Parts: sequence; C-alpha cells; structure tokens
Amino acid sequence: MVGLLFASGALAQQPPDQNAQGPAPTPPPPDQTPGAPTTSAPATMQPVTVTGSRPSEDFQTTRGSIFRMGAENLMDVPQQVIVINRALMNSQAATTLDQAVRNVPGVTIGSAEGGTIGNNINLNGFSARTDIYLDAMRDRGQYYRDTFALEAIEVLMGPSSMLFGRGSTGGVINQVTKKPGLKQATELSGQVTTNGLIRTTADVNVPFEETNAARVNGMFQWGKASTIDNTNVMDFGLAPSVKLGIGTPTEITLGAILQHRKDNINYGVPPLNGFPINVPRNVNYGLSDDYTEQDVIQLNATVDHKFNPGLRARNQTEFLWVNTSVRQTSGAFVGTLGPNFGFVQAANGPGNTPYSGAPLNQLSIRQISRDRNINDITFENQAELEAKFKTGEIGHLLLMGVDLNYESYTNKTYTRNGFCNGIAMVAGSVGCTPAGYTVGGGTPGNSPEIPGNYASSQAWGLGAYFNDTIEVTPWLKLVGGVRWDVYSAQVGNSINSANTVGNTTTPYMFQTDFFTSVRGGAIFEPTRQQSYYVSYSTSFNPSLEQLTSTTGSQNLPPENNEGYEAGLKYEFLNGNLSANGAVFQITKYNARSQNADGTFSPTGTVRVQGVRVGAAGRITPEWQIFAGYAYLEVDPVVRTTPGGLLIGSQAVPLL
Repeated sequence: MVGLLFASGALAQQPPDQNAQGPAPTPPPPDQTPGAPTTSAPATMQPVTVTGSRPSEDFQTTRGSIFRMGAENLMDVPQQVIVINRALMNSQAATTLDQAVRNVPGVTIGSAEGGTIGNNINLNGFSARTDIYLDAMRDRGQYYRDTFALEAIEVLMGPSSMLFGRGSTGGVINQVTKKPGLKQATELSGQVTTNGLIRTTADVNVPFEETNAARVNGMFQWGKASTIDNTNVMDFGLAPSVKLGIGTPTEITLGAILQHRKDNINYGVPPLNGFPINVPRNVNYGLSDDYTEQDVIQLNATVDHKFNPGLRARNQTEFLWVNTSVRQTSGAFVGTLGPNFGFVQAANGPGNTPYSGAPLNQLSIRQISRDRNINDITFENQAELEAKFKTGEIGHLLLMGVDLNYESYTNKTYTRNGFCNGIAMVAGSVGCTPAGYTVGGGTPGNSPEIPGNYASSQAWGLGAYFNDTIEVTPWLKLVGGVRWDVYSAQVGNSINSANTVGNTTTPYMFQTDFFTSVRGGAIFEPTRQQSYYVSYSTSFNPSLEQLTSTTGSQNLPPENNEGYEAGLKYEFLNGNLSANGAVFQITKYNARSQNADGTFSPTGTVRVQGVRVGAAGRITPEWQIFAGYAYLEVDPVVRTTPGGLLIGSQAVPLL
C-alpha cells in the first residue's frame, strides 16, 4: 500500500526516453515566409470550460449506508435517521465519537458510570453501550473511539432488533468509515489547543489500474487534553483500505483500523452532601503514573456482487480485538484527618457538620484504585441478498440475511492497598490527598498491586431475517420485516459467592434466549419532497448481553422493547434544506429492578415518550445550518412492590 502511494510520483520522475522520437516541427503558415514581417492580427483563443466536483461541505445528507435498512434514500425509511457527516465534524473539529454525537438530539453522554471504560452513550433515555456499530457491524468493545477514519455517523432512532439483533432499545449508532474512490486526493490537517494538545491527521487516496483504489488515513496526537491536571494523552492510529472492482458487478473492499492510546483519564471529583465538592476546576485526585492504555485491531472484508439490476448479494466479515490496560486512581470519598491523622470519611447528609461549608484546607480525599485489564473479541459474518421485482403492478424490494457472531470478554481486576499518613486504609484505597489542589505524585512504594477477580465470558449468536418494502403506488410504500434470533452466553468469576465468605458475585451463569423481532411501517409520499410515515418496531435485551454479571445476578428473561413512531421528512429550497420531525414512544417490559438483597427481578416497566425535530442543509449558498431538539418524558420505573405501586416520571429537554 505504501508503494501505491509513491507509484505516481515515481513515474513522474522517470527521465524521458532518449531514443523516442519527438513530434515533427510545425511548418510555418503558407502565407508567411521566413524573415518577412508579421501582418496578421493576434490570434483569439476559444473559451475553455472546465467542470469538476469539489469535496462536499454540506451538512445535509439524504442517503444512508446501512444495506439492511432496505432503502438508500432516507425519505423511504420509516424511522428518524440523523446523519453527522464529515463536513459537520470538520466544522466543529470533532475528534471523538462523543463530541460528534453531541449534535444528535436525544443523545446524552455518560462518564464511567457502572465502571464502564470507553464511550458510554445513552440514546432516547436508554443505554447504547452495546448498540455502537462500525460499517453496520457490531462494535461492542470498551474503548474510546476516534473520528479520523470516519466519513459519517448515522443514528437510527428507535428499537431495531429486526435489523441488528439484540439490543437497540433506544436506537443504533453506526460509524461509517472512509472508503477508497477513483479520484486521487490528499488531505492533511493540524490542530493545536491552548491546553498544549497537538493533533495531526492525513488522508491519502490513490487509484490504480482502472477500477481499483487504495486509501490510508492516519492520526497522531500528543499533549494535555484539557485544563484539568494530569490529563496528558499520546495516541496514534492508522486505517488502510483497498477497494477492487469499483463500478464493476463485483466489488471487494478490505479495510483495517489500528489504534493505540495511552491516556490519563480524569475521574472527576467526589460528592459531599449530595453535590460535587467545590474545588478549582483544574484539580485532579489521580496520580502521575496513572494511565489508560488501549490497543484496537479491527479487520473488515466485504464482497458485493450484482447479478443483474434486480438481484444483489453481499457478504461482510469483521474481526475486532480491543485490549484495555488500566492503572487509574480516583478521588472517591470526602473526609478529614482524625486525631491520629488517619482518614475519617464524612457522613453524607444535608447540613452535616463539621463538613458543610468547611474550608478546603480542612478536607481530604480518599483515593481508590480502578485497575484492570480487559480483552474484548468480536467475530461476525453477515450474508445478505437483495431482490427487486414486481408482482403485477406492485413493486418489491426484498432483503434476506443471516447473521453469525461470536464474542468473548475477560476482565482481570487489581487493587492497590495503601496508607494515609502511615495508617493502613481499607482494601482498594491507595492513599489520601488534600481536597483543594493536585498533589501530582506517583503511587507510593508501599502500595503493592494485588490481583482480584477474573471475569470470563463468551457468547454465540445466530439471526435470520427478511424485510420487504412494498410499493403499492408511487406515493404509498409499506414496510414489513421479521427476524429470529438465538443468543447463548456464559459468564464466570474466579472470586464468587461459592469460594469467598460474604461475596455475592455469581460463580457461573449460562443462558440461551430465543426471540422474534418485527418491524412494520407505512410511508406516504405525495411528492418527491415530502414523506410522512408511521412505524412499529421491537427489540430485546438478554440479561447477559454485556457479558458481565453484576452482584446478585441470576437468570432472567430478556427485556422486551417496543416502539411507536410517527413523523415527517421534508425538503425545502430545491432540496438544499432538509427538515424532519417525529413523535414517539418506547416501552421496556421485564425491566430489571434491583431488590433489597442485591438480586434483580424482571418486574419493571420503563416508558419514554417524546418529540424530536431537526434540520440540516443550506438556507443560502453561504449560510447552512444543522439544528435539532428533543423532549423526553421518562417514566423510569413502574412496578409492583410489596409496598404498593411505585411510579416516577421526569421530563428531559435535549438540544
């Protein structure tokens, strides 16, 4: 691939062939004789018109990349699809997935709630941690995703298990990678922040022969990521790809993403009396030798073959390996130093003295270790067949597919047990530090790292599906689909309730779930510029979906989800501006509710109702917009308890 990048330059530098005959000298015009004065008028050149395309700088995207949606034109999809394209990411200098999807109404970004490493995104009020995809293939690894190799990010709203299998309660986030093309192009970029972060990217596309092309994307960044102390990063990535047979009946695409990160992650500040402790914004309670180191290897191969204009087959295979090695320290509890200078944790409660209103120089922070080594492996293959045909006057776009996947997960935890002013602290505590400023020292030598639990899990999945888009008339389309899934998972823990007194972690669990997902909708398109739709879809979440077992877990039935949506999509200003809006309701049944003894029961019902509106495109040639708004009304838990019926609701507007 490196040779391809330099091939064109090498050819340009070759010396001319000395034996080649040059063009014959041009004879003088017949009415001119050598040495005679020139009397004719100056020649007038004919106008020359050069046409070409420039890279799109429009925020508007009207076509999707997800093959199994059954339609490339987003007007024909009976769900709201919001696309964050490269132009929008560049305009905001979005370098991470979190930064890019903040543009999507209905998305909220979490930190490390639940001990999660990597991107922690909620979509329409539900966790989407296992609903992130890369070129429509599941991307479930716990890592921080960069945008250097992405062309766009597509967010499909609402339950979508008929299309993607398990998960997708609130929707799906699909990352679309950059693909090779037949136009030679090179793009370099650089960024420097006032914090001291330096970032550079490169994107080189080189066609070769007549129907092939190679593309390489690279990224490197180093420096301080934020105004907070101890947040230095050193990251680099490479994304090579090659596409063969572009424009021919058979296209083959091979790609990879190789990424390494070594970052110092900020874990925030601990609470006091229900609120974050009030300290300077730069304070970090971690240690100078903390790190979160991640390596990612993603390999992808796609074969797309068109038998004829009405029949097309596609096969896609993905391998993904993510290793995360963590040695991080966070400030977890607020307290004071007692008479013997040992740490005394503050009791939590409003008006609690002497901690309420106490000056920072009287408060200390207990630091705990969050050390672990995680390995995520995903192997998946999808085979799909698309057929276009008619039954009488009714047109069909039929999609059939089979999805096979294997996943494994291991997590080895460690603890560092230390001292506060020479006094031993509780297990897992590294030390204590003043609350008002960053000390910045390394891990004390008397805080050894002790191995903890080793969690190991694996899962197999099989899904078969078909979806038909029926064109009853040019202005009315009906969409219907069904999918059958089997998901089998097993989870084990080395330190558990069977071998450790007082421990409630599950020793071993095995579970197999069968589920049928459906999708239905109607699309009314009176003109090419307007589309109105209603849809119904379902999804499911197995209890072992995340391949981790929590304290007191037990075999539970899958959570069942159903979504209703009605919306419109409209194009204005000769198609330069797109607007969309939708009202929706998503309900989760069998929601897992934690009991007083730490176990869970499938007795909950969670319901989210809301409205979303958005617009993208150009108002004038010089003025374009991307805007959105979502309003969610959440009934977080509705369940029968020994004390009666518990109902809660919360309204959340999201820009």
